Amino acid sequence: METTVILLKPDCLAAAKAGEVIGRFEAAGFVIRGCKMMQLTSDLLREHYSHLLQLPFYPEIEGFMMSRPVIAMAIAGDNVIERVRDLLGPTNSTKAPKGTIRGDLGKDVMHNVVHASDGLETAAAELKRFFADGELFDIPAG
Repeated sequence: METTVILLKPDCLAAAKAGEVIGRFEAAGFVIRGCKMMQLTSDLLREHYSHLLQLPFYPEIEGFMMSRPVIAMAIAGDNVIERVRDLLGPTNSTKAPKGTIRGDLGKDVMHNVVHASDGLETAAAELKRFFADGELFDIPAG
C-alpha cells in the first residue's frame, strides 16, 4: 500500500470544489491518512518547487499558491500514485479529458485544482514536507 500527497490548490478552494474532489478520491477506494488546511509560505514553496525556481514564471506560481490556504492530504491505496494521476488527468487542464478531475474542474496548467506526488521518492519527500510526526494515521480501508 502506497501513500501519496495531494494538495487541493487555491483554485479548488475558491470554486468550493474541495468536497467533490475528496469525494472522488474516496469513491476510488483511497483511504485518507491525514488532512489539514494550511497557508503555504514562500520558504515551503521554494523547497516544494525547487525544480522550477529558475524559470521566469516561478513568481506567478508562488503568488498563486500563497493566494489562499490549501488543503494538504495524505491518501493511501494500492498503486495510489499512478491511480491518482490517472484520476486527475494531465497537468494542463485544457488537455485533460472530461471525466478526470482536471478535465472537469481545471482551467489551465496552473489552475488545475490539485497537486499530486509523481513518484514514490517524491511522495516520501512531500509527506515529510507537509506532515509532521503524528499527523498521519494508519486507517484500515472499509
